[in-house]
Amino acid sequence: MKEINLDCLILIFDILQDDKESLYSCLLVNKKWCNIAVPILWKKHTWCSDMNFRSEKKLFNVLLSFLPISSKKLLSDNKIELLPSTILKSPCFNYINFCEFPASHNVSQMANTVLRGLYNYHKRSLLEQEIYKLFVHQCNNVKHLFWNTSQPIPFFPGASTCFSKLYELRIDTDFVKSDALYEMAHICKSLTTLYIYGISDCSQILSGLIYLIDAQRNLEKICFNIEGDEKTREELSNALVRNNNMISNLCLSSVKNIIPSSLISLVNLKKLTIYNWENYEVEIKEFQEYLAISEFQNLRYLNISNLSCFKEISLLIEKTKGGVLEISVEPANKAAKNTGMLIKAIAENCPNIDYLSTYIEPNDFIHVKSLLLNCRNLKTIKLDGLKFFVDINDSNIGDELLDVLVKFSPKSLDDIAISECWKYSIEACERFFESYRKQPLSSFGIIRYDERIDRNYVTKEHKDIINKYFNEGVLKYADYRFYF
Repeated sequence: MKEINLDCLILIFDILQDDKESLYSCLLVNKKWCNIAVPILWKKHTWCSDMNFRSEKKLFNVLLSFLPISSKKLLSDNKIELLPSTILKSPCFNYINFCEFPASHNVSQMANTVLRGLYNYHKRSLLEQEIYKLFVHQCNNVKHLFWNTSQPIPFFPGASTCFSKLYELRIDTDFVKSDALYEMAHICKSLTTLYIYGISDCSQILSGLIYLIDAQRNLEKICFNIEGDEKTREELSNALVRNNNMISNLCLSSVKNIIPSSLISLVNLKKLTIYNWENYEVEIKEFQEYLAISEFQNLRYLNISNLSCFKEISLLIEKTKGGVLEISVEPANKAAKNTGMLIKAIAENCPNIDYLSTYIEPNDFIHVKSLLLNCRNLKTIKLDGLKFFVDINDSNIGDELLDVLVKFSPKSLDDIAISECWKYSIEACERFFESYRKQPLSSFGIIRYDERIDRNYVTKEHKDIINKYFNEGVLKYADYRFYF
């Protein structure tokens, strides 16, 4: 057999990059194979979470052997003793060049191995400093960084080469200092994605954050999950406004992350995500008002949780240009209104939508027909109920929904989840599943209202029907997490 040329080997090894055992076998074949496999192994599998203590210790020993003499002397002078094997053995490759930049917990684990569990703040800080220096100096063109260490990594030698190509940066404001943010802003100016996290007040580093945001030339996505006073929110909002032409993806953990009026300026927004974990009544009302008057004509993805604003979302959708692909809405309470208004707005303005997850009342089932007729690319639909019908003798209101799905669903729709809030007759369930016998559903689920509430709207008989069609292949997947 002729020898496989280098380009073919590289392509083969690239396919095998997630198969650690196969790559390891390849590196034992010959020197050429070894030279190709080793960089891939170290880049993809250095920080694997499935290593046992012994393997982890060997890995750390190899990595720490690359510490320069000056670092080893500094550590020794401070009574931080590396293991003999770390100091004496000379590795065959410069493995640091192949590694992904370590996360803070990786560096902490390395320090734990050296210090043998002994906690001494000065020694730990000094050791972690030298480890970070090693990687900053040796790692080139890092693309992703989760910055959650108090070590001033932008000031370490080699930082300008290490971080100049960053395009995704996650900052934990509880650790990072303002002067380090200023320095990072001078180094990396091509971020496309910026995440800003923090539990404590970030006003102390606000100026550095603003400087970093304004230094970017290609910032498309920005996520806020921070605490701050009115000034902090105002300054961050002003930064959004100044960069409004670039930003196409905004993610907020709370309506208090920014000043609501800044939403209006984000004219190029394609994706909006709002989680709103806290209930700030005054701020929520103001936020919803600005959401209703905002115009995101190029909107593609909308994910809103813990806001009861079906009307405002409907008004927002009516001003799009028909490009919306995904909508997910979860209200803050089960007494929200205007669910039908939202379904109508989607049916009339989102012909290309392929994913919809929302809440709906039985009175609005009638609007599902027009949704299914107008949105012929729909692949996934998840319809949950706002209220639980406490009268067990209520009519089988869910049958209407099942029949609409049977008669009007586009061929593309093969992932369906419906609420257990509504009663379904066994006959309607059988009609529903029989309609998919020639074209099976890829997924079907019953959405639980509340795990703590025992209701029998979906009975054992319903479950048996679902199991029957699953076993017959009419359902390729049934999510049993939704069941009893």
